[in-house]
Amino acid sequence: MVAGLADEVVQRLRGYEAAGERQVFVMSIGHQMDRVECAPEVLKLVLDDMVTEAGVQPMLHAQVCDVVREGERIHTVRLLTKSGVIDVHPRVVIDISGDIDVLHRAGARFLSVEEGDALQPATMMFRFGAIDFDRFDATTPAETKALARQAFESGELARAALHSSRDPYSSDGWFNISRLGIDATDATALSQAEIEGRRQARKAAGYLRRALPGCEDGRLRALVRQVGIRETRRVEGEHVLTAQELTQPVVFADGIACGAYPIDIYPAAGGELIYSSMGDDHAYQIPYRSFIPKGISNALVAGRGISATHAALACEGEGAVNVRSVDAARLRDALVAGGALVDP
Repeated sequence: MVAGLADEVVQRLRGYEAAGERQVFVMSIGHQMDRVECAPEVLKLVLDDMVTEAGVQPMLHAQVCDVVREGERIHTVRLLTKSGVIDVHPRVVIDISGDIDVLHRAGARFLSVEEGDALQPATMMFRFGAIDFDRFDATTPAETKALARQAFESGELARAALHSSRDPYSSDGWFNISRLGIDATDATALSQAEIEGRRQARKAAGYLRRALPGCEDGRLRALVRQVGIRETRRVEGEHVLTAQELTQPVVFADGIACGAYPIDIYPAAGGELIYSSMGDDHAYQIPYRSFIPKGISNALVAGRGISATHAALACEGEGAVNVRSVDAARLRDALVAGGALVDP
């Protein structure tokens, strides 16, 4: 997080004294990563501030119940709210729902999972503490990796990992060590996964208390309010971003975002992770065309549902508006003026 909105979020968190400095650390699977630890509850305040200052009218307790499409244009998005059903007639729809629910209901085209692949599994993060971090952090990466492998083979962990981040306001840590192989667009499977995720968290917390230095007095303190989803629908866009384009990396004339996160693919079954480092100075671009769904003229996609292959994803008013008519050069200039980083 070195520029753009991500950096702004970090700086605002520090204004609340709720984020630490950038750290370089070795994961329990042996790979080097970096991070900024922050207080997730304070993050809510920061995001509230940013939404309010931008003049956005939030509808926090609304769900999409229907979409009306006229030709290539989304005419109406119907929301189910506490006030009843509300019809919104958008100039542009930006679907950042993760599961791309609006465009799914609009009949957009989606990419299928490549042959031999499966959707990446979901996870149930949990908070555990108190932890003696002096002793916990003194455990070597090799020792942690061996403990994770032992616990996976004994069935106490759902995958061979002991990833954690410290909550800066306490002696607790957030752990991301569960594995839930589901299609999260299946309502029944999603509900079952939340129950299974909580069971996995309870079992993992017992292992931490029994086997990890510094965790002997810890307890399961909290569970996230829902499972974390890595992958469901990916829209078919004007350009399908590939892992090869990220690793080369390809320079796009319409590149509007940059990234440097490695490719890490979590198989739906088993305890392993497929990890491909990008190197210390490697960065890549994401083109504007990967945000434009084919066949719909007034919609964009952002987040994990953009037009990208399974492997590439693992890294990442009035009147109608045609998003294809946007001048990419002018868009790039506007993003740079707003503090975005569009070139590596």
